[in-house]
Amino acid sequence: TFGTAGLLLVIFVESGLIPAPLPGDSLLFIAGVFASAGEYGMNIWVIALGSFAAAVLGAQLGYIIGLKWGTQLFKPDAKFFKQKYADKSHEFYERQGPKAVVLARFIPFVRTIAPILAGVSRMRHHVFFVYNVIGAAIWTIGISVAGYFLGDAIGKDNVDKYLLPIVAVIVILSLIPPFLEWRKHKRATAAADTNPSV
Repeated sequence: TFGTAGLLLVIFVESGLIPAPLPGDSLLFIAGVFASAGEYGMNIWVIALGSFAAAVLGAQLGYIIGLKWGTQLFKPDAKFFKQKYADKSHEFYERQGPKAVVLARFIPFVRTIAPILAGVSRMRHHVFFVYNVIGAAIWTIGISVAGYFLGDAIGKDNVDKYLLPIVAVIVILSLIPPFLEWRKHKRATAAADTNPSV
């Protein structure tokens, strides 16, 4: 409905502003498919480079929000934003920061809060920026260009036929990483409950 401008806005917001499971992955892919078919005036260069810029800027703003104001949310007596969560986040980003920034791009919701938590955790700004650019490039350019080439392969006349199945596959693939992480956490919690002394 909103064309390329709507896509860029969603990518910008989802990259570090509003922690909601927005459909960035599927939108990027669909935009690439539409661009290959020459529909809705979409151009693959504008989509890929525009989305890349929107993703980088959105995450940088999320990082700044976390750095400037995020720490005010975390207090020892807070109900949800406990100080221990901020401390664990800091430890995590010290060990896994660069990898987390890149991989978070491919997980709905996580890609929004990861930049904010990086700011809260005081991750070094230049390190965050470098891996933010890398993750944004792989995510936006990679997915949109993949959609473009797939759309070109299936042909303009078959786009409507295959569009919904393709979107379904993308949604399922994007849910696999959080599911695996949830299962890993559940097993670790169960093991800790079984062996409290470990």
